[in-house]
Amino acid sequence: MIKLKGKNVLVYGMGISGQAACKLLHEKGACVSIYDDENRFSNIFNYEKEPLQKKYDFVVVSPGIKVIGNGLISHFFMNNTPVISELDLGYLFSKGKIIGITGTNGKTTTTSLVGDIMKKSNKQTFVCGNIGQPISNIALKTDKNSVIVCEVSNFQLELSSYFAADVACILNLAPDHIDRHGSFEEYLRVKKKILTGKHRQKVVLNYDDENTNKLLIDKKVLFFSKKMLNKGVFVKNNAIFHNKTKIISLNDLPLFGEKNLENVLAAVSIAVKMKVKPAVIKAAIVSFKAPPHRLEYLGQVGGADVFDDSKATNISAALASISSLGENGLVLLLGGQNKGFKFDEIFNKNYNFEQVLCFGQAGQEIFDCAVGYGYQPLLFASMKEAAFYAKANAQPGQKILLAPACASFDEFSSYAVRGEIFKEIMFDNFEKIEMQN
Repeated sequence: MIKLKGKNVLVYGMGISGQAACKLLHEKGACVSIYDDENRFSNIFNYEKEPLQKKYDFVVVSPGIKVIGNGLISHFFMNNTPVISELDLGYLFSKGKIIGITGTNGKTTTTSLVGDIMKKSNKQTFVCGNIGQPISNIALKTDKNSVIVCEVSNFQLELSSYFAADVACILNLAPDHIDRHGSFEEYLRVKKKILTGKHRQKVVLNYDDENTNKLLIDKKVLFFSKKMLNKGVFVKNNAIFHNKTKIISLNDLPLFGEKNLENVLAAVSIAVKMKVKPAVIKAAIVSFKAPPHRLEYLGQVGGADVFDDSKATNISAALASISSLGENGLVLLLGGQNKGFKFDEIFNKNYNFEQVLCFGQAGQEIFDCAVGYGYQPLLFASMKEAAFYAKANAQPGQKILLAPACASFDEFSSYAVRGEIFKEIMFDNFEKIEMQN
């Protein structure tokens, strides 16, 4: 824990993480100034118009701020001003046990499920991080008996120097956010920061993922796998086992698809590390409801089954969805804002898609790639147009899947908004959604 009373602190980035950091700093007596790259915050009384001209005891950076090539952050480093992430700030004031979960895909589902398991085991549990509630928001509410389940993104880890989870889990590692980090190697370096040198840190890794399997760490690792292992958490005889102990039958899982099976295996592994009883783990899994927009089955339109995986914002997530549903009869909606990907991996496997609908800013690039592999895709200006087409031409036996492999920001403010609009179009519930907003 650090002493904040009377310290001059700049919070850079005024999203929900920055706002939570400001609140924590204020409650601890710091003199807080704020700065954001957007001018809409400039009328707030403590907004610092010229942060380069001021000296600060330290700077807290929100995860939404890009680090590489950022002149302001470079200035602070060159002037030996300590720079920490909002994740670090919240961690430094948190008490109890911390579970940190990261990976390219599946973080939110796994974090939510682990949170449910810990609550079911009668622990005072806080679910936070990239899942929606910043760790700085809950830090001062924790005590030595608390359990903090924290979804940790690469954006949060990028500037992290202090965050150290008692149980650290990496679900999988595949190319993502190359537009922010510049290379897959840098992305991997950032992700691996969750594996700290903390004494007795427990580690959970995916045995089936080639990039997590080969991580060289000097800690005892609990592996999970969809295949049978000599020890660990694995699938055998249509059930999930921890070593010789059966946890739950696959028939009892409420989640759909192969990638959700991985999420459940990870959650079971973390629960085992936290010494939760098998009966409690099973009860929490059986009653779990997954967060929306993650290979969510929406119902039928024209006899076709409709699935929303708007959260599939990268190639590996889209491929996992395709694998879960199967290629036959699949009408695949791809597009949005490219995050620095090449799309060959989707089309070079010779999948027998029923139809490929390309849309948005990356639509032409995806269309050209598909044509190069012998497909006959259709091109639309927006996701909305592609969804209307899919609905109008739906046939019995089809599976209509929104798994964009791209960010949403060319057309929508988030993947969640994209998923909700997709749902509105497919099922004509505009009034219901508008009332919710």
